[in-house]
Amino acid sequence: MEEVKEYVILIGVNTGNEKETEESINELEELAATAGAITVGKVIQNRETIHQKTYIGKGKIEEVARLIGETNATGVICDDELSPSQMHNLEIELDTKVMDRTLLILDIFASRATTAEGKIQVELAQLKYRQARLVGLRNSLSRLGGGIGTRGPGEKKLEMDRRLIKNRISQLNSELNDVKRHREVIRKQRMDSTQPVIAIVGYTNAGKSTLLNSLTGAAVLEEDKLFATLDPTTRVLELENKEQVLITDTVGFIRKLPHHLIEAFKSTLEEAKYADMIFHVVDASNPQMESQMETVYNTLEDLGVENKPVYTLFNKIDKLQEIQQTMELKDARANSVLEISAKSGVGFEKIKELIREYLHSRQMYVERVVPYDETSVIQLLRKYGSLLEEEYRAEGIFIRGYVPKQYYSHVSGMK
Repeated sequence: MEEVKEYVILIGVNTGNEKETEESINELEELAATAGAITVGKVIQNRETIHQKTYIGKGKIEEVARLIGETNATGVICDDELSPSQMHNLEIELDTKVMDRTLLILDIFASRATTAEGKIQVELAQLKYRQARLVGLRNSLSRLGGGIGTRGPGEKKLEMDRRLIKNRISQLNSELNDVKRHREVIRKQRMDSTQPVIAIVGYTNAGKSTLLNSLTGAAVLEEDKLFATLDPTTRVLELENKEQVLITDTVGFIRKLPHHLIEAFKSTLEEAKYADMIFHVVDASNPQMESQMETVYNTLEDLGVENKPVYTLFNKIDKLQEIQQTMELKDARANSVLEISAKSGVGFEKIKELIREYLHSRQMYVERVVPYDETSVIQLLRKYGSLLEEEYRAEGIFIRGYVPKQYYSHVSGMK
């Protein structure tokens, strides 16, 4: 089936912060492009509040209608989540396909989900969104018979009635709970193994997947697009002294992330909640860097992520140098900041040094001679700690290294 090409007009409402509204509309254009749509116009209305019935006022509706005729646009996308009545009323007023930011993001997620868990989460979010908008959404999307809003795991469910959708949501929730239980078992195994876990978080397209690939040799998709990767990936990073840590890449954050998605992806996003340390990857070359960092911290707060050491990695530092842009890169909320290039490997030694320092802060130094009939102690040190020196002597094996605090008494012989 040939992909429907959509030409859209973006609509936003500025209720007080003009700069933020402009940034949000520009990001909406990127989202539209990621979904395969071409933006042919942008309209922003300054209002004290969003219009309760039609999102924008009557004058702006007339302006958008004229623009639709001039550009041959096939639809409009609003920069906020519309209520069912707003979507229905605006569709009648403009006589065209009406979408909102949430529908657009759901559509992108639907096309990006590859694992069984990702597909369940996306379909669940799609159906919850559609459940409240059955009539208006069906009318609007049927205009083109495809395109944005009709893709992904839930596309065949569009014509379901409310009862069937409710049953399907119940079924998906049950499947998701099974997945969540499985994830919790894996999480518990990780915690029991004492192997430290690092969660990579950041705004979408900040370079998280590139960092994971470059550090660990993983083969995660890298694209200069929003939400290039959706499903979380965990890989092992082995340091020079054979110590190992697990690094997990999480789904990218974005402003106005739909609440249906936060709910559906909670078990995935909570990887950050259960990690030992967090790498916050920031695109230092992005003019909206500050507001993107704010979005990430707000999302972490919403997820209940607190009291975790956060290390902010200002990525794409090579891009800054290319455009000869100099600025002070700082983050008052981070434990430490580094300037890196995930693509070229700049700053990687400092990243590894940070990890080593953190690991040693959780460990205790041990130095002793182990009798030859107690060599299992050395295996314990190798598995969970860091063996710096090993020397065979007449009276036993001399060892020197670091071991997690819970194993110190056993390895040191001080039981």
